[in-house]
Amino acid sequence: MDQTGTPLVSVIIPAYDVAEFIGEALDSVFAQTFTDYEVIVVNDGSPDMPQLERALAPYMSRIVYLKQENRGVSAARNTGIVAARGSLIAFLDGDDVWLPNYLEVQVKRILADPTIDVLYPNVLMFGGSSEAGEEFMTICPSNGEVTFERLLLQECNVSNCSIARKDTLVRAGMFDESLRSVEDFDLWLRVIKAGGRIAYHRDVLARYRRRSGSLTADPIWLSEHILEVLTRVKQRTDLTPSERATADMQYEHFHALLRLHEGKRAFFSGDTAGAITGLTEANRFFRNRKTAFTLMMLRVAPRLLLHAYDLRDRFYFRMITKY
Repeated sequence: MDQTGTPLVSVIIPAYDVAEFIGEALDSVFAQTFTDYEVIVVNDGSPDMPQLERALAPYMSRIVYLKQENRGVSAARNTGIVAARGSLIAFLDGDDVWLPNYLEVQVKRILADPTIDVLYPNVLMFGGSSEAGEEFMTICPSNGEVTFERLLLQECNVSNCSIARKDTLVRAGMFDESLRSVEDFDLWLRVIKAGGRIAYHRDVLARYRRRSGSLTADPIWLSEHILEVLTRVKQRTDLTPSERATADMQYEHFHALLRLHEGKRAFFSGDTAGAITGLTEANRFFRNRKTAFTLMMLRVAPRLLLHAYDLRDRFYFRMITKY
């Protein structure tokens, strides 16, 4: 770890409500086989400030610790990028961990190919979710060259433990601080349109913690923010005809997905009219037989349908029906 000269890599860790996890994240950084790096922890006005600073106390001599008022993860990462001395930026969330060879593999590969601006590996999911034990690229695949359209179509999905050239991030405008979710999706699209190249490999080099109850686990919150990014994409004047058609199609897809989730939430909260409206709008796009049957049952026997779902959840999932 470099504390005197100029490090090659700046590791940026935003910290918000991660006091119980950040020690594990930092331990994984300090266990790296590659050592030419600095660590920048950005406290983004975390509500667990006393606990966070107690957790950071043993590491203070080995990190750059920055504090700011809460402005979101985009702003925290941007603060880290501005402060970074390294020409390479490695992103690590405060509740995730790297395997010991993460930096060694990532740095070697990105330096070996000067055309690569952003490089992401495969990661293993863990934590309190049904996805625990699965590889990221099994759930969110990456196939073929990473292009603007493949990002839009989610045929390529950039994992959250990426490494990037600092000048590329700055040239693309860094993270959009008005976005509180899918900010990385927005940035990678802009990196591609600014002439950057994103690449990947399938080695598992990190562990990505999935926490139940997080905002990114809320499908309505996620769909709304993806639609916000897609709205901005559609307003660009530099899209090719094919890119514009893809952006339009994906906007329609996620708008229908939003209405589907809103319809489901309305159903489980007892709002039959809202459920019918949402699911009807969604199924104009999806044309799904199961959804069509659900709509028919909502119109003729909504209580019976809710009772059926409740029985399913109680006896199969061992839970009370809710959304």
